Amino acid sequence: MQGMTDWHSHILPGVDDGIQTRESALEVLKSYESMGVRKVWLTPHIMEDYPNETADLRARFEELKSEWKGNIELRLAAENMLDNLFEERLEAGDLLPIGDDGRYLLVETSYYNPPYNFDELLERVFKAGYFPLLAHPERYRYMKEADYKRLKSRGVLFQTNVLSSVGGYGETARKKAEWLLKEGMIDAVGTDVHKLSRMQRYLEEPVQKKDHLERLMDVAKAPKLES
Repeated sequence: MQGMTDWHSHILPGVDDGIQTRESALEVLKSYESMGVRKVWLTPHIMEDYPNETADLRARFEELKSEWKGNIELRLAAENMLDNLFEERLEAGDLLPIGDDGRYLLVETSYYNPPYNFDELLERVFKAGYFPLLAHPERYRYMKEADYKRLKSRGVLFQTNVLSSVGGYGETARKKAEWLLKEGMIDAVGTDVHKLSRMQRYLEEPVQKKDHLERLMDVAKAPKLES
């Protein structure tokens, strides 16, 4: 993970189902620094279950950043569930985009079904001046190879999770992640960390395909979104 940019994490404490305390957040960041991570995007959930307000997230981010004394660059964005709340925030322009130039929106759907107006929502994202960055596409059970190809042809970008490539979400997600990387569809890599212990457990296990993980880390060190 030396030189990696983490495009998806739940380290901002106490705002969703991720890290809960500031002390734990600082511990995660220290661990990441020891692994060689260079930049981390903090991407708390914004969804009907976690209707975080933009101003509150920014305030919490500034608090954490003021206490972090390490060398990892910290950035704030959000992981946006494509639900009714997202439609309201998109209409109001009340968003936390990702990317240093603010051109992207990290978005997700249910793992089992797409939103009924999935294509319409993606089109609205484009019309608002953003590129959708789809979080962990390998984990969506309803998506087949044709679905990924169709989304890529529309300009949707893909962010994969590191743990998917080492079996952290099961064999189906691992095979999908491998195929997406082979097809050149991965644009960014994230940890999607919620608990440091879970991530460490999987990263310490033997890797099934070392060459795949090495190619994944090449993307992580030089993401297409920063080129």
